[in-house]
This record gives sequence, C-alpha cells and structure tokens, in this order.
Amino acid sequence: MNSLFNLVIVVQVISAISIIGLVLLQHGKGADMGAAFGSGASGSLFGATGSSNFMSKSTGVAAAIFFSATLALSYISTQHGSGAVSGGVMDKALPAAPAPVPATGAAAIPTAPAAPAVAPVAPAAPAATGPAASIPK
Repeated sequence: MNSLFNLVIVVQVISAISIIGLVLLQHGKGADMGAAFGSGASGSLFGATGSSNFMSKSTGVAAAIFFSATLALSYISTQHGSGAVSGGVMDKALPAAPAPVPATGAAAIPTAPAAPAVAPVAPAAPAATGPAASIPK
C-alpha cells in the first residue's frame, strides 16, 4: 500500500510540473501587439478561436491526470488510516501546562516589599580650592 501511495505522489508531481511547463509555453489569446491597442483581433479575443492545438490538449490531459491523482491520494489516505477522521496536527501536540489559579480574598492583595536597610552615607569631601577648581574663561 505504501508503494502505491508513493507511485501516485510521483505521478501527481510529474503532472503538476508538466502543467506548469505547458501553461508557460503556450501562446496567449491576446498576445498579439495589435490586440493591446484594439486593432484587428478584438472580435476573436473572447470568441471561438478554432480547433485547439497539441499544447492545449496536452494541458487538459495533464490536468485530468493531476485531478485523478489527487482523488486517488485522498482515497488511499482514508482507506489506509484507522477510519477515524483525525483533527490534524493539533491532536498530536503536547497538552499545555495548566494556568495558575488566580488568588482570591486577602491573598490577592499585594503587599509592599520590606524596606532595604540603608547604610549610612559618608560626608562628601570638601571642594577643591585653588587653580584646579577654577574653570578658565
């Protein structure tokens, strides 16, 4: 079953890459220079453009393969599992730590911290006098 799952994933990735490549290589309907200025091709811009070419048919086939692979992946994943629908990543997450219970009553009132002991402050040294203490003007 695991190898079938891997095979379908490979098919889906290849079809997705081919869709991207084919869409980027295709020539758009309004890509002519005259269509930008309203001359000539404005009637066929949204109308019928004739038969589709190889690239547009290939894009449709690659899109059908991509959608089929997507449906196959969803079918395989539901059949391969236990049958119960998972809630995703959050089911496997660790439970959160319980929140602390808020205090009620007298315990809810904050108390002021005790005042720190203040050391005695030594008196400041006397100011210097003389030429070192004066500021030149």
